[in-house]
Amino acid sequence: MITRFEELDWQPTPIGDLMLRRRTEPAVGQEIYEVKLGDEYLMSSLFTVAEEELAHLGLAAVEGDELSVLVGGLGLGYTAVAALRDERVRALTVIDRLGAVIGWHERMLLPVSTELVSDARTTLVEDDFFAVMRAAPAKGQSGYSAILLDVDHSPRHQLDPTHADLYDAAGLRALDRHLALRGVFALWSDDPPDDDFMVEMNAVFDESAAHVVDFDNPVTGGVSSNTIYVGRSRG
Repeated sequence: MITRFEELDWQPTPIGDLMLRRRTEPAVGQEIYEVKLGDEYLMSSLFTVAEEELAHLGLAAVEGDELSVLVGGLGLGYTAVAALRDERVRALTVIDRLGAVIGWHERMLLPVSTELVSDARTTLVEDDFFAVMRAAPAKGQSGYSAILLDVDHSPRHQLDPTHADLYDAAGLRALDRHLALRGVFALWSDDPPDDDFMVEMNAVFDESAAHVVDFDNPVTGGVSSNTIYVGRSRG
């Protein structure tokens, strides 16, 4: 069976050439969407369970209603849409460094784009999430109920080396300033739970945990897994 690829968009970016493509996956007999950055595969619509669990596990740890949520990394949009499906969410801001990715959704190129963009609670922002976290919150700005992050492969394997400082205790404390009292930080990782990173999490957050998310992999015929880290702010 010949696998056909359709390039939906290609753009140069400061961190490599970015491509969105659609193809038929023989293992499942359906169309899937994939994102590549340079020679790296970033994401696929064939595997969305852990991206959705990032929202589910993160928001499950948040107390109360009328939630304000920040998502770092838009990608194919599955984390953001999973957050919107929580009826407690009143406002969702998504920050992505690459304007091209925001443009894909504004052009309705992806399966969840319409649900994401048409929701009045959604705000899409082109910015560097990591720079935003390093900076102090604007005066008078209320903290987020939850910050959900899915940009790098893992705390040890970053797409851009300038991201590394977020993943130690000092960087996590800077991020914590953007959380509301008892707010929650949740992070997706492609690697197994990292004991050293948990030390950094525990230095900053209460009730930190690493959740292993298993999902069927139709390409290998086996089970794959990702990790979701969750920590609640001490306030």
